[in-house]
Amino acid sequence: MTTANVQGPTGVVFPEIRGARSTSALGRSVVADALRAVDPVGARAAEHETDWRHGYLGHFRRLVEAGLLSREAALTVARDGLAALHARMRYRPDGDAEVPLDQACDLPDGEPLETATVTGGGDVEREFSLPYRGQRLRGDDLRRRLDAWVEAGVVEPTCAEAVRAVLANPDWLDLRDQRIVVLGAGAEMGPLPSVLRWGGDVVAVDLPRPEIWRRVLRTARRHGGRLHLPVRPGTSGDDAALAQGAGADLLHRLPQATGWLRGVDGRLVLGNYVYADGATNVRVATAVDALTVALTRERPDVALAFLATPTDVYAVPGEAVAHAERGYAARGLARRSLRVLSGGRLLHRNYPPGADPGVNDSLVPQQGPNYALAKRLQRWRAAVARDGGATVSFSVAPPTRTRSVLRNRALAAAYAGAHRFGVEVFEPATSNTLMAALLVHDLRTGGGPTQPHPWQDEAYAAAHGGLWRIPYAPRSALGLAVLLGLGGARA
Repeated sequence: MTTANVQGPTGVVFPEIRGARSTSALGRSVVADALRAVDPVGARAAEHETDWRHGYLGHFRRLVEAGLLSREAALTVARDGLAALHARMRYRPDGDAEVPLDQACDLPDGEPLETATVTGGGDVEREFSLPYRGQRLRGDDLRRRLDAWVEAGVVEPTCAEAVRAVLANPDWLDLRDQRIVVLGAGAEMGPLPSVLRWGGDVVAVDLPRPEIWRRVLRTARRHGGRLHLPVRPGTSGDDAALAQGAGADLLHRLPQATGWLRGVDGRLVLGNYVYADGATNVRVATAVDALTVALTRERPDVALAFLATPTDVYAVPGEAVAHAERGYAARGLARRSLRVLSGGRLLHRNYPPGADPGVNDSLVPQQGPNYALAKRLQRWRAAVARDGGATVSFSVAPPTRTRSVLRNRALAAAYAGAHRFGVEVFEPATSNTLMAALLVHDLRTGGGPTQPHPWQDEAYAAAHGGLWRIPYAPRSALGLAVLLGLGGARA
């Protein structure tokens, strides 16, 4: 996809090449540079891909496969991919010439933002509970649900272990010693409601859109924590006035947002929960990465938090491969026949027998290469930061019925039919609470156990919804899931 160079693009922008800002050219170049040192053949293939919009899938898989050669190979891919992105992306202030991305956070940007603090009036909870299908699971009920998810292959066993550790240490939920920065405060998958429920401090960043801040402020008032929000100078009054004056625009006013966060006291946990549609997703994800580099350079104690999408390519443990193989061996006659009748296009096995690690390819073509690049750069940053000694919380989140998913008719239908293939799709409240528990676990354990390879860091405590352990390669079942989901909706 190519975005025309319209008059006046500002903020974090794609590089201009021959009068146009091409997202496909950027994607090809970044992936090629990430592969070049480890897989030069793969780099050349990415550079010469003529249909990036549809052909990107194999190249993003190759990024993972190339990194499996060694720990250093994986880190080289991550470092070189990040360097390629930062070298190409630009920042353009209003009415001024573009500058390299890495200079953006230090530019002057008008009046500095002020801070408003809201203290909620609700009770503080000190017991972890999980909303699930109309109930609030606690104690043994929650432990039984974790066991059921593990048995069904919905989450990795290490995910259940991490949540059980939070259950066993309720004092971990007291996060007043941290400042949880939620970039994308209005996001459905973010930890903001849970941290406020547990009485913690949330530093909220989102666009200056009153409808977002009205919702965030209502959440803050219901719970017992404190909400710190950026506001225009002179903003005060009730929640209606705060909502009108709140917000920081990471994409278009990156220096202003960076300056505000630099002034926040305490140990920061920089949580990345931003999302935008299409090419804007790459721009805002890049803005967050530039912010991350600036803050961690000045404050080495900053911890990082990421939510990874389950619809990506991951290396997975041999135990997950064996689980999938057992399901493939037990498949019924109807599914065997369907595979034969389709000429092998449908329902082929998820992994080669005995693979350890296996490579799970759950990329969804409908989400596109911009979404894949935005999520991949977060994985790269997590790996590089962890290798540099930072505390990093990285969690693979389950498929979830968020607003952005349900807007895509094909994805919504696939999610509606996914249960036929052993995939559980979560409601947002269940997902964001479960992910908040994993964040707590990581913050209280220094980022979780030390792993020998970055793929094992990514696989630890993954809540993939079943995509890693189903018998079939996810894309080979996607079309059937869509048809079944559409049929269920009509029924």
